[in-house]
Amino acid sequence: MIAHTISDKNILSHVADCYGYFVTHNAALSGALSAELEELQRSYYPDLHTWLAATQFTGILFETRALPIIKEGKLVHAIFVGIGEGGKHGIEAYRRSLAKLIRLAINYSAESLAITLPNPELFGVGYSYLARETASIATMTNYCFDEFITIKEKNTALSGIIVGGVRAADRDAIAEGLTNGFCIGHAINRARHWIDLPPSNLTPPELAIKAQEIAKCGDLGITVFSEEEVNKMGMGGLGGVSRGSDLDCHLVVMEYRTTRAARENAQTIAFVGKGITFDSGGLSLKPAGSMETMKDDMSGAAAVIAAMGAIAQLKPDVNVIGVTALAENLPSGTALMPGDIIRFYNGKTAEVRNTDAEGRLILADALAYTVKHYKPDAIIDVATLTGACPIALGPFFSAVMSQHKDLVQLIYRASDMSGDRVWELPLDDDFRTSVRSSVADMANTTDRKYGAGTICAAFFLQHFVGDIPWAHIDIAGTAYDVPDLPYYRPGATGAGVRLLIELASLWPC
Repeated sequence: MIAHTISDKNILSHVADCYGYFVTHNAALSGALSAELEELQRSYYPDLHTWLAATQFTGILFETRALPIIKEGKLVHAIFVGIGEGGKHGIEAYRRSLAKLIRLAINYSAESLAITLPNPELFGVGYSYLARETASIATMTNYCFDEFITIKEKNTALSGIIVGGVRAADRDAIAEGLTNGFCIGHAINRARHWIDLPPSNLTPPELAIKAQEIAKCGDLGITVFSEEEVNKMGMGGLGGVSRGSDLDCHLVVMEYRTTRAARENAQTIAFVGKGITFDSGGLSLKPAGSMETMKDDMSGAAAVIAAMGAIAQLKPDVNVIGVTALAENLPSGTALMPGDIIRFYNGKTAEVRNTDAEGRLILADALAYTVKHYKPDAIIDVATLTGACPIALGPFFSAVMSQHKDLVQLIYRASDMSGDRVWELPLDDDFRTSVRSSVADMANTTDRKYGAGTICAAFFLQHFVGDIPWAHIDIAGTAYDVPDLPYYRPGATGAGVRLLIELASLWPC
């Protein structure tokens, strides 16, 4: 966790390893220095304006410069980052600018960073929201999975951040925003850590324990069903996928109940996550290269569990149910076989044509259970479901599919607010017949003539939600190794966590 301080004083009055300044393109071109930069010039670098001009710093978006200065006998750095023409590029530009600033500070082995927030009006937002994004992005950028590196060459993370120059009128809004943002950022990094762990370290039973720990800390209700219970309940999808593993599968159900005034009239939403802690493909074995990152196939479950922990702290005015199906997909003499027919919790059957299309099998039971026992006002499932998804949308957008347009619009709004970006694919009825089978109610793979594997997989899941408003979010492209975004490093991204938290916060009561 990053310790944080809020101060009304100029950031230079605080002890820090780096001092960060956001500069607009217009200000850089005009040579106008902010009050903070004037203080830096007056106290430590009289020729600051000349230096900025000499280094051709123009404040364009993402441009950075670092100026070494001696402050009280210690070498520190003033870091300048361009934010372009005010808010022209939106809040995402601020997120990335901040991440670049933090990444540069970490490169200088800084343990502490002091910043002054830019004017939120540049981005069309208020101080609370800007502070929230500052804290969440700072926490995300600070993440480094180095648990198994025995010799660490240098400092890889900040331990403290100071937000200076805060006016009294803005202090409460900024304090609230920072608190909420660090909560969100911590949830994201928790999910990333679980995903980055080796698959032998984060098994279905271990992830179930993580969920229990989250529930205990957040005073959430929780039920963990064992494999024996899963099979007795008739969950042929979850139990079937787990047959090839020596470790038990689990169905984990977490419950948040709002305690605020709106409680009696509060709606209930459900988040359902896919939790394949390692996916070999089963008997339909993947090529070796395709298995290397398959520890990330539980990213949907990680997102749901981590989001539930944050929701317990943020306390939105909506009831939230988090359901995750956890299993390994491995080959063995007892594994599910191509040609098998399984029966799900709601009684429907599916022909298993390919055991590597296992995610939809375990989600089917989780969705059917959620519908039967909670009858929520809406269901959103999150899964690294199809290799077709990153082919369609690349690594920067998760796919959202639904036939409930109001729900899609709310998801888009949550996406814009959180920075967890989505793009809608058409869940058109022309694809409905793509999951037909001549020997069962449906098949878990589709005829190649339909293409659109991501959409067809969603139609398989639709068989298990009835008439409840439902959206399917495929994070196969966004969950791992997303390039070029400075608040990510190689490895897990925590895709879905921000989106689910924002949805719960925005939800109509």
